[in-house]
This record gives sequence, structure tokens and C-alpha cells, in this order.
Amino acid sequence: MLLNGKKIVVMGVANKKSIAWGCAKALLEQGAEVIYTYQNDRLKKQIEKLVETSSDLIECDVSNDQSIDKAFQFIGEKYQKIDGVVHAIAYANKEELSGNISDVSRAGFSLAHDISSYSLLAVTKYAKPLLNDPGSIVSLTYFGSERVIPNYNVMGIAKASLEAAIRYLASEMASHGVRVNGISAGAIKTLAVTGVKDYNELIKMSEDRTPDKKGVTLEEIGNTCAFLLSDMASGIVGDIIYVDKGVHLS
Repeated sequence: MLLNGKKIVVMGVANKKSIAWGCAKALLEQGAEVIYTYQNDRLKKQIEKLVETSSDLIECDVSNDQSIDKAFQFIGEKYQKIDGVVHAIAYANKEELSGNISDVSRAGFSLAHDISSYSLLAVTKYAKPLLNDPGSIVSLTYFGSERVIPNYNVMGIAKASLEAAIRYLASEMASHGVRVNGISAGAIKTLAVTGVKDYNELIKMSEDRTPDKKGVTLEEIGNTCAFLLSDMASGIVGDIIYVDKGVHLS
């Protein structure tokens, strides 16, 4: 029960195959109280199918500062303090994920960075007054930030930006007793990955590159997230932890 008594905000659950849901399940198993945010009513209905009726579901559109502010104001009024945030949010227009990277539109580039990278900065800003000392923030990234992955394109650049944001936030938030880290998760079939052209080939390529030829699971990613949010990980600050079954080795 690494997280017994801790209150954690989980952002980004879309369905039962979401990495955010894998994280939420692991947090619950380790004793945490999980507070969920959702972008819109359609996604709220998906979360309602998964969680207990007593769980708090709070609207938070990370593309809108007022929405983020309102969400964390509500959390503060109800819970006073929280112990962590899981940021598992990313988005890019599908048409920006294939073809030549030099053809990416200015608007598409901005959108990918706004939702996938800047949102972590914005969420941290509004969560900061509520976070306990010690506290922890964990965001989700992918190996496409370092290597050229077919059809990942603008999202790879956005994830590189996200990883830089993690490091800068880690430096800032350390004085508040809050650790900021990232998980570089292996390719797994999620709603987000299905937006990538030929995603089945991407997943197969990833599995073939693991030493044991088996892909990573939601449970493995979730367990790492739970560890990073726990006090057991107090020495890990500003790091990107690979949870990809060794894909990054070659």
C-alpha cells in the first residue's frame, strides 16, 4: 500500500485501454484515492463506465486556462490538498502524423505542443498551491522524442518539448517538495496510438525490439507510475523512466 491515504489527480483516461487508466488502477491497488478529470461529456461517459460511482469526475479542458483553474479550485475546495498528479494527455491532428515533417502546418504544430507539452506547465501552475510536501507529478512520454519513429512526426517533437518541460519543472518544484518525472512508455494499443498511421506495424516493431519479444503492458506502466508517486521514489527527480521492456536499448 505505497499510496495509502494519498489523493492523486489522474488526467487523460479515455477508455479501459488508456495508459492513464492503467495508472489509475495501479494507484487504487496501492491505496490511493483517485480524482479523475475529463475533457468533455463524451469522455466523461467513458470514464463513468470504469470507475466507482463515488469517484469524483471533474471537467478540465487543458486547452483552456479557465477550465484548468476551475477544476483545481473545485479540487482545492473539496480536498484542500493533494499528493500528486498524473498527466497523461497528448494530441495532434491525424494529418500531421504522416508525410514529410517539413509539411506540418503552423497551426498543427502549435496544437500538438499546446495540448501535449504546454498543458503540463499549465496544470502544474494551478496544482502547485494544492500539492503536499512531499508531492509528485508524473507525465507520459514516448521514445519518439529521441528517435525518428515512422508516422509519429510532430508528436515526436512535442514529446521532446514535454521532456524538457519535465526537467525545468523538476528544478522549479523541488523547492516546494514536489518531484516531477516522466515515464517513456513502450508502444501499446491505446486510443492515441490508433491515430498513428500503420500503428499495428509500430506495435509489432516495438515488440520485436524487446529482448524477450513481448510488449509492455498497461499494468507494468501503471505500477511504475504508482512507484514514482510514492515516497519510495524520493530520490528520483527530473528523470525519464523507460517502461518499454528494453526497446530503447537498440
